[in-house]
Amino acid sequence: MSRNRHPIPMSDASPAMTECELDSAIAELEHQMADLQLHHRDLFAYANAWAERHDAIMRRAPEELREATSARLRRIGIRWGLADGARMTAQFPALRRA
Repeated sequence: MSRNRHPIPMSDASPAMTECELDSAIAELEHQMADLQLHHRDLFAYANAWAERHDAIMRRAPEELREATSARLRRIGIRWGLADGARMTAQFPALRRA
């Protein structure tokens, strides 16, 4: 699987994505995050690269999915240290020993 440094082209004139296309775009962004972090060693360049991809997805998100899309992208930002929020660092066992 090739890792593309550039997001799917999304201009302001692009039509809204279908839910399937939106899921794919978000998955692709999440897949690219490690490469973005390695490629952009400066925090501001890294944050800018992520923000460009975030904004491109939000521009094409269908109106009825914008709130959910924003929340999904925020969680990605939190996981990668680009948005404020608590990251989970501990695992909770499914079953506790008695």
